[in-house]
Amino acid sequence: MKTSFYDLSVGSYLQTLSGAQRVLKKGAEFAAENGLDPNDFVGSRLHDDMLPLLFQVNCLPLHSTNALSAIESGVFTPPTSTEQRDYVGLQALLEDTQNKLESLSVDKINQLAANTVIFKFGDHEIPFTAENFVLSFSLPNLSFHATTAYDILRHNGVPLSKSDYLGRMRIGVDT
Repeated sequence: MKTSFYDLSVGSYLQTLSGAQRVLKKGAEFAAENGLDPNDFVGSRLHDDMLPLLFQVNCLPLHSTNALSAIESGVFTPPTSTEQRDYVGLQALLEDTQNKLESLSVDKINQLAANTVIFKFGDHEIPFTAENFVLSFSLPNLSFHATTAYDILRHNGVPLSKSDYLGRMRIGVDT
């Protein structure tokens, strides 16, 4: 079986997002069980020079749904600010992102594979094919921010495991 652009992009985004949702759910459960306020996690960071959980989670739609929109429009530009959300708002953001991804047409996404996209950041411009943008920019960034969110919560005592991070895997065997 050949992997389609939809499988490569949306399928991978959904797996990572489902893992991130599980991680945030476990963070909320841990906070409730231990009399903590999950909103205290929102500003938590691994190191002083790293961005907090708020930023990490806000980047997940950026590198999934927004990446697909950029491939459609031909231009990807990172946002200049991070929208403020509480912990429940971060969970809702991921649920909304998942719903948007699940509503996308397989055919429409597969048609985007022929597109090109330019990453613009200040005076810098980097041209990509749609496939290379997903493989070498979007997916690595999505994974980085999901991993960092996991690490921040783990650092704050949330009992997480690799299986929480992995998300909904695509399993089965084609015959």
